[in-house]
Amino acid sequence: MRGLDGKVAIVPGGATKIGASVVKAFRDAGTQVMVADINADAGRALERDGVAFCETDIRDDAQVAALVKETKDRFGRIDFLVNVACTYLDNGIDSSRAEWLEALDVNLVGSVMLMQAARAELAANRGAIVNFGSISSRVAQTGRWLYPVSKAAILQLTRNQAMDLAPEGIRVNAVSPGWTWSNIMDELTGGNREKTDKVAAPFHLLGRVGDPEEVANAVLFLCSDEAGFITGTDIRVDGGYTAMGPEQASPAIPLLME
Repeated sequence: MRGLDGKVAIVPGGATKIGASVVKAFRDAGTQVMVADINADAGRALERDGVAFCETDIRDDAQVAALVKETKDRFGRIDFLVNVACTYLDNGIDSSRAEWLEALDVNLVGSVMLMQAARAELAANRGAIVNFGSISSRVAQTGRWLYPVSKAAILQLTRNQAMDLAPEGIRVNAVSPGWTWSNIMDELTGGNREKTDKVAAPFHLLGRVGDPEEVANAVLFLCSDEAGFITGTDIRVDGGYTAMGPEQASPAIPLLME
């Protein structure tokens, strides 16, 4: 894809499975990357030629400003922001005020503060922002409130950012993954990908969870020159999850005739 070689990306949450796949895809395309994460060990493990790490808590404005400065000092420019970082904190209907504020701070507000800090550089280079939505933003999920609500807010934020940043030449889009082989699924299943695919199959037309690399490919497309006329939209990398609807992929009408 054109327009990626020699550019510079900041990837908050780049130490996760999906984030690390985004980082690798950028490097394969010739993009230099600054990984920002609270997981210092995992972040530093990614450091190599063209990949730097800055331990960053995106809830802290001073750390966000330091991240932007360090990226500019290290690489000389900033072209892309890819906001992977999120928290899965969610106690549903029983979530406290503090938990609501925590979830929104990490999943939503932190990315806005990063955009503000990097805005001048993004405008100077006619850059791009990719936010991470989710299939959870479009459907009700039992026992989950904080994560779906914050992800729905990200999609509205994406539209608003796209409108107000367009005059500065900055494009803003989102990707919404379906179930994807991620840190949380790895932890919940003890690394059992086969089990994860089996549980996910009824909810995805393609009968499996996505690979992190498949999400990363969509991110790179949205940053590339090939997406030069795309802004304010959301790509659903979800294996047909949102297309399927509540009846899933099995015939329901025959059940009425049993």
